[in-house]
This record gives sequence, structure tokens and C-alpha cells, in this order.
Amino acid sequence: MQVVLASSNAGKVREFMQLLAGVGMDVRPQSEFNVPDADETGLTFVENAILKARNAAELTGLPAIADDSGIEVDSLQGQPGIYSARYAGIGAGAAACNQKLLYELKGVPEARRTARFRCCIVMLLHANDPSPIIAEGTWEGRILEQLSGDQGFGYDPLFFVPTHNMAAAQMDPQEKNRISHRGQALQHLLERLS
Repeated sequence: MQVVLASSNAGKVREFMQLLAGVGMDVRPQSEFNVPDADETGLTFVENAILKARNAAELTGLPAIADDSGIEVDSLQGQPGIYSARYAGIGAGAAACNQKLLYELKGVPEARRTARFRCCIVMLLHANDPSPIIAEGTWEGRILEQLSGDQGFGYDPLFFVPTHNMAAAQMDPQEKNRISHRGQALQHLLERLS
């Protein structure tokens, strides 16, 4: 089955391709179909994922998979949350978002730097699918006081993974994909599909 992946984020596309390798789906990024990014006007991860999937399905005529994900920092009342990619402003990029997060947490003790990555993945069989398949995953950790590692993307250099005693950006990509929020959500999605 051919499926369009509703993302223009190169890091996400790469992770999805690795995670979906060998599951019997021909997954194509929306860029292959010149699909523009959907406006993320939802107030939750689920709403934004549905908006993205519907946009891709509508413009390609194919089933679509989309995710919305972000980092929730407890001492910031769950922020940046759905605004993770644009935390430092639209188009600011990961480096600026990481620096803003470090600034917001300046002086916050380690015990209060708890956080999690959250991912919601949605699959629509067609643009008007009234019953989207929804799968979620979370990955618990805490925010470091400085960047560490050069793997991954986004907030990975600041996200400390206690079970592995390292930042997400220091992890082997295959191991990260196995335990991450996106890996968990995708596994739940595949279980629902089967």
C-alpha cells in the first residue's frame, strides 16, 4: 500500500523511513507530491496531526500518515508543547529553540527539569475518513543544562534519557527509534493496523 507521509521535516522523514522499513507500506514523503505543509491551527497534538494528514490525503488522493510531536517541560506547565517547532518564533530553527528553552530554565534545579517528548500519529485512509487511526507515545526524561551529542534533531541534545544515562542526541539512532515517543506511537499504530 502506498502511503504519503505528511511532513517536510527532514529529521522526521528519516526517522519514519527507518521505523517503517519492512512493514509492507510504500511510504513517500509529501515533498515528492509537492504538498505544502498544513497550517497547524489545532490546540492539541491530535488536532494538528489530523490537519496534516487530511491536507496530504486531500492533495494526493492517497492514505496519509502524520504526526505532531513536541516536548513538554513540567516546570513550564507543559510548554513548549504543540509550539515546540516554533518556540523561538516561526522559522527560527532548532538551535534557537534549544537556546530559548535553556534560557527559560536558567537556575531551575535538576530535580525540577523533568520533561517528556509526546507524539501523536494519525492515519487517514482518505481525506474524508471519519475514523482516523490515532496512536500516541511518550518518552520521559529531563532537560540538561547544556547541549550534548550530535545525533537526532530538534531538542534531542537537551533531552536526557535516564534509562541510558545520556542525551537523546548521543544515542544510537536504532536504539533511539526503538524507545522514543515516535517509535512507541508508531508501534501502537502498526498494532492497530494489524
